[in-house]
Amino acid sequence: MTTPSSGDGPRHTDSRNDFSGTSHGPVVQAAAIHGGITFHVQPAAPVGEWAVPDEIPPLTVRFRNRDRMLDLLDGSFVRDPDRASVGFAAMYGLPGVGKTTLVSRWAERGRERFPDGQIYVDFAALRGGTAGADVSEAAWCCLKSLGVDAAYIPTALADRTRLLRTRTAGKRLLVFLDNITDPSHAVALLPKGRGSVLLVASGSRLGELALDGALMMHVEPLDRESGLEVLADRCGAGTVAADPDAADEVVRLCGGLPVALHVAAARLATESRLTLAGLAAELADEPRRLAGMSLGKDRSVAAAFDLAYRELAPEAARFYRLMGWYPGAAFDAGVAAVATGLDPERTADALDALTAACLLEETPDGRFRFHDLVRLHAAERAAEEEAPAERPALVRRVTLHYLALTALADRAVRLDRLRIADLGQLLADVPDPFTVPDGPAPLAWLEAEHRNILGVLRAAAREEELHTEVWQLAEAFTVLFLHHRHLGDWRESLELGAAAAAEALVPAAEARLRSLLSRPLMDLGEYEAARRELDTAEACAEVADHLVVRASVQEFSGRYWDRTDPARAMEAYRGALDLSTAAGELRGAALASYFLGCAQDAAGDHRAALDTLRDAHEQLTAREDPRMAARVRMAIGIAHGHLGESRDAIAELSGAAETLRAEKATHYEAQALVALADILEGSGSGPRDVRPHLEHALKIYEAGGSPRAEELRERLEEESGAG
Repeated sequence: MTTPSSGDGPRHTDSRNDFSGTSHGPVVQAAAIHGGITFHVQPAAPVGEWAVPDEIPPLTVRFRNRDRMLDLLDGSFVRDPDRASVGFAAMYGLPGVGKTTLVSRWAERGRERFPDGQIYVDFAALRGGTAGADVSEAAWCCLKSLGVDAAYIPTALADRTRLLRTRTAGKRLLVFLDNITDPSHAVALLPKGRGSVLLVASGSRLGELALDGALMMHVEPLDRESGLEVLADRCGAGTVAADPDAADEVVRLCGGLPVALHVAAARLATESRLTLAGLAAELADEPRRLAGMSLGKDRSVAAAFDLAYRELAPEAARFYRLMGWYPGAAFDAGVAAVATGLDPERTADALDALTAACLLEETPDGRFRFHDLVRLHAAERAAEEEAPAERPALVRRVTLHYLALTALADRAVRLDRLRIADLGQLLADVPDPFTVPDGPAPLAWLEAEHRNILGVLRAAAREEELHTEVWQLAEAFTVLFLHHRHLGDWRESLELGAAAAAEALVPAAEARLRSLLSRPLMDLGEYEAARRELDTAEACAEVADHLVVRASVQEFSGRYWDRTDPARAMEAYRGALDLSTAAGELRGAALASYFLGCAQDAAGDHRAALDTLRDAHEQLTAREDPRMAARVRMAIGIAHGHLGESRDAIAELSGAAETLRAEKATHYEAQALVALADILEGSGSGPRDVRPHLEHALKIYEAGGSPRAEELRERLEEESGAG
């Protein structure tokens, strides 16, 4: 370009085009700017007229079940000159639990509170860009929503947050930061105008925000009723009403997560051949469950969990994966350390990280547990990212852990009980928690852990290398069920143990476990199955040629024949008594005497029965076995009743029930209470004296799943009708 000048001819004048520093306005840079031309560039005006932001996502489904939390938000952020000028709340909970929906509902019904608008920033979307840039980008979004032209938004985060405070001063805004992971990001974006509210939703607890005045709100999964309402809203009330059982099962398997329920309902709406029953059956299959809660890669329950998983540090992520393979329902820090192979300090750090990320819940008793769907997600990540050998190695570690502790608990309850397993080497270097001051009561620990132990047994039974450990654990585990009659669990554990003993070729163990298995089978009314187990146990005992095992099998056989053939029962008990005596097994001999006395009483030889039973009571009392001594005392009371000696019968049965209650032998306590009620009724006592004993016994039977509950319930109903 040339321009006229005051000289004799044309002259080219070059001008430099340098720029440095920070500009908060538009900058024009050209390759060359020649003298004589002046650029006067005015700041660009915003295109169109600025509108009050209204950005929080709308509700597209009916809102359910969060009335209490809505009321809490309402009550916390009413206008009050004595309150903080800006409201602040942090909602946390599982991915997909409905945090965004909760805020959307509150924003919708409180629109008039925020005349200057509602701003929404989704940090999950921002994290798709440069790592660490999310809070700066979020500030940019907020300023843009407040009408600041992009050209005037500063580049430095500190400058952006100062400008944000300036632009929000004097305004009453609702700012919602979704999927946030860093508490400092939330604080940086606090608006300044009095009456404004900042709401944060996170899969993490972000407990540090409480120090900044945030109201911490845990959003829990929906209850069953609300889950059914969500399902009915999405796929039609008629669909749910047509198959309520299947609807119940779908809701249960979705675990109260709205995201899972919405996906399930969407599948029902879009897959014409899919029924509620078919969906329930599909979701019941654990390996297929998460896949069944998917409408594609990005529209699935797993995708929601992936957001939280990707935020974990490497060690916490691996801990998460491995614990997805843990076969129990809950775990403490010690179990987690064993399962993952981490030391206690690193285990504590990982537990803190997963709890903070809301991927793990800490229970009131200090244990931890996954939501069922989170556990499946963790297991899927493990299957994808861990070596195949890691899973059996983990199962072996937790099996040995529970075997040692269960065996110690078993010995703490009763040291002289018959055991086939020789665990001296395993237990030699294991600290015994049940013998230290303030240590757990062994039966209380077993009761608290019994779901976990059963889960470990199931997992270990699938591993060919753990047959020995499975039968040993099943044998030790029996001590719980001798005191707390969880019949279904007892049966399953003994079935697993007996099968493992057969695979391990240990006939003495197989005989012991199959004879024990006859007890829950008979309590469940499955007498033919019990007989088959006893026949197999007797054959195994003969092969093992183990006197005490043979005696034990004879004793259990006698208990089977008690029902139908007292003479055969007495023969079996006498055989058990002789074998135990020959083996020097004094407690076994006392038990055989007890059962023999019961059989004599059933056969009508009541005086002989009393003699046999008193001898058994003396032996068991001398061996400091109050639980079994109380059972013998119950039998003595029943024998007195048969002889018409009501006063002695009532005294013995009352004393037996009291001791059995103290020993927490509730199953036998119920038997004593029913026998006491029978004696009282037979001696002319009225319903006021009889009924409380029957009602207490009914509660025990119902809690234990005994088929006797129905019989007792019918008796009480008949007596009520007669009254």
